[in-house]
Amino acid sequence: MAAPPRLEKITPGNFETAIALKVHPDEDHLVAPVVTSLAEAYVHPDVAWPRLILDGDRIVGFLMAFLGIDFTGDGTGTDTRSGLWRLNIAAGQQGRGYGRFAVRAVAAEIRHRGGTRLTACRHPGEEGPEDLYLGLGFRLTGETSGDQCVGELELTSALTCWTNHMQPGGKRSVRCRCAMPGCVRRPCPRRTRSNC
Repeated sequence: MAAPPRLEKITPGNFETAIALKVHPDEDHLVAPVVTSLAEAYVHPDVAWPRLILDGDRIVGFLMAFLGIDFTGDGTGTDTRSGLWRLNIAAGQQGRGYGRFAVRAVAAEIRHRGGTRLTACRHPGEEGPEDLYLGLGFRLTGETSGDQCVGELELTSALTCWTNHMQPGGKRSVRCRCAMPGCVRRPCPRRTRSNC
């Protein structure tokens, strides 16, 4: 059995490989390049959590979470949120479970820090990651952030395990191996399309 994907910090040793990661050309307009994310992480070190996604020794993606930001940006701190800021899956690697792994990893970090919800923004339309997010149980909030729709996933103890049926490569497993408390081993929720 292959080892599951893992996260790795950005270091001087993997920086060049990280910034060389490219998404599918059809997705270039949907997500900023890794180098832009790393520049943002540099200027926002207290809230940015950038990580490479590796399958074995192969870099298959990049994620950056935001942790404890004033989401409305009004300076009051009344709407502090954590979530997924960027998700870049390498060209040719989509559909293999790496996006699900990334969301699960960010959810685990948010839970570890005491958070109870994961916020993610996405471009509306079929070419964006709507199916991924809705399939994981995100609900649209009706809010927008710039030109992106905002979705949230509640991180409660009764949360259904979103990855219990997936193995690396996107293949479905027969048995749940997650051992997540409250996992009810049910299929993904019904999906509904929307433009926010």
